[in-house]
Parts: sequence; C-alpha cells; structure tokens
Amino acid sequence: MAKKDFYEILGVPRDASPEAIKAAYRKLALKYHPDRNPGNKEAEDKFKEAAEAYETLSNKEKRAQYDQFGHAGPEMGGGWSGQGMNMDDIFKNFGDIFEGFGDIFGFQTHERAKSGPTPRQGHDRQATVNITLKEAYEGTKNEVSYYRLEACKDCNGTGIKKGTKPQQCKECKGRGQIKHQQGFFVFSQTCPTCGGEGYTIPHPCPTCNGNSRKQMYEKFTVKIPAGIYDGAELRIAQKGDAGIFGGAPGNLYIRINVLADKKFTREGDDLICNLMLTYPQLVFGAQVEIENIDGSKLMIKIPKGCPAGEKIIIQDKGFPAIRGRGRGNLIIITQCHIPKKLSTDAKETLKKYSTEIGTTINDDEGTITGFFKKFLG
Repeated sequence: MAKKDFYEILGVPRDASPEAIKAAYRKLALKYHPDRNPGNKEAEDKFKEAAEAYETLSNKEKRAQYDQFGHAGPEMGGGWSGQGMNMDDIFKNFGDIFEGFGDIFGFQTHERAKSGPTPRQGHDRQATVNITLKEAYEGTKNEVSYYRLEACKDCNGTGIKKGTKPQQCKECKGRGQIKHQQGFFVFSQTCPTCGGEGYTIPHPCPTCNGNSRKQMYEKFTVKIPAGIYDGAELRIAQKGDAGIFGGAPGNLYIRINVLADKKFTREGDDLICNLMLTYPQLVFGAQVEIENIDGSKLMIKIPKGCPAGEKIIIQDKGFPAIRGRGRGNLIIITQCHIPKKLSTDAKETLKKYSTEIGTTINDDEGTITGFFKKFLG
C-alpha cells in the first residue's frame, strides 16, 4: 500500500513555513494523543503517522530530500529508513510539542522510568565526489573518504565501562522530567541531573569517555552508474555515524560533481559537440570522422550547403537514461573554421568568387567587408 504524502497528512501546502508545519503537527498530535483515545488503534496509527511526517518535514535536509524524491528516496539506495516510530521515540524527540498540556488536558507525557541509555539512530554524513563528463557517460568507480563516528569497540557502543551498569537517576526517578505545580497547572522540565536521560553513568568507558562512539577515517570504493547527473546524490545505507548507545547507524549521502569537459557538454541525456569544418566542406559536403567522448569513432555525413550552426543528430549516442531505458543523442553543431593565413592563389580564387556572386570586398589597402573579411582580413 502506497504511503500517504507527508504534506497531505499534516494538511499543509508544500511551501508551508516551519512554523505552520509545527502548528499543524501539534494540532494532530493533541487530537490523536493515545491518552485521549485509549485503546483506539486507528487514532494511535494516525498519531504515529503525523509524527513520521513531522520528523521529515521539520528537518531542513530531510524535507529537501523528500521534496525531490518523495518516499522513494535518492536513486541509489532506495528510499527512506522505513523503521517506523514508537511511542518512546515520539515523546522523547518531540516532547516540546506537548509542554504545558500534560495535566491541563488530562493526559500524561509518557515519561517512563529508564534504567539505561536509550538507543538512538546515528546522524547522516555527506561527501562529495568529483568525476569527469566521460566518467558520467560511461559510469565509474571512485574512492570516497570522510570522517564518521564509529561505535566504541571497548564498550560495544554502550558508553559504560565493562563490569559496571548505569544507575537510575535519583532526582527524577528515571523519568527524565521533574514536575512543578503552579496553582492549578502542573508543568514539567528536563531533569538537570541526568539531562533528561533518566539515568546516570557513574563509571563511563575510559576509551570513549562515555560517549559510546569514537571518530574514525572511513575510505571505500563506490560504484557510480553511467548517466549520472551533476548534483545527483547517492545514498549508501548505514555508512553514516554509528547509532548512539547501540542505535541504528545513519546513512552516507554522496553528492556527484561532474567537471566541465573541453569538447563536450550535456543537455538532459543529449551529448553536445562543436565540429569545426572548412568553408569548402560546408559548401560541397563531406564525410568526416569524429571521436565520441568514449573514444569510439563515428563517420559523420555533412550535407551540401550546410550552414554554420546546423545541428546534426546521431541517434542513441548520448548518455544512457539513468531512470529508464534508451539513450540520448549525440548532437553535432557545425562551425566554420576561419584560417588566419591564406596563400596568394587562395586569396585570388576567393576574390574572383566574390566578384561572381556580387560580394563587395576591398583589397589589402582598404577595409574588407562581408563574409570574406574573415578570410582576407
């Protein structure tokens, strides 16, 4: 079953501001809150659905990715995490949405007692790879190197010294929140002792200082498909930062930067090339051999009376379509080569021809006008 559009779920337009997105989510979250709808599976599903939409649209980078690719995700790697969201994640990550409403509206903020670290997914990482236009045409393999956070091997990513355990926070009794009453209202604030985690680590891992991760330099080879566009992003699953306290790792997004080529350019899936021809070749036509960007030889037929700037299309010799079948075309644009020097005989021949067609030119003592200025100037 296809997933619903995130903007449709929150009921906001695609150009909605971050404030409008937050307000829309807050309204839905309060409407479908599980304490307002006990035992209602449909309300719980809508509550989670709204949280998933807000989790993406409230993040600038994730929203940009979603606007470009939708639920499918970037071309290489296939889609969003799909891990879903549980209630603990929702109340922990978006707890500010419910601040001040716990006891006013008669439901709890679900701050459950914790005895140890809550696993959290690692952040995504980004890297840039430069490739030539030829490599984009043929596909290539490229080495990627970057820094990321790796799970500490000495504590297995827990942040806790071997042989010891975390302790429930005595200040908040493991809930991560401390309640304060002001008149009829009850408000919650993050526990200052444990920072909202609900536990403390009296004996952190000495290797990672209790952070559960260490920075490392990563290097590996990535396959770049033929037909890749400049600015495209490849998603490499689980190559981002390791998860916190044993959580799932993030992803690596590789941005492709295609360098300019001296001879060829690209328009969509078409490959564009200028071809210099002499004036006689344009007038009488010719068979000209050219070399495509991949080094293959092609014989091009120049028709008689071909003007400069004419486009000659060679079918299926352009870029492969990365999102489907077939290829673009190779488009040859004719250009007239103007020699800087001519022999005396060549000049006389051109002067004679200019007289026959009625073109006005001057000799070397005067100003040459018309087309033959380029030849005789």
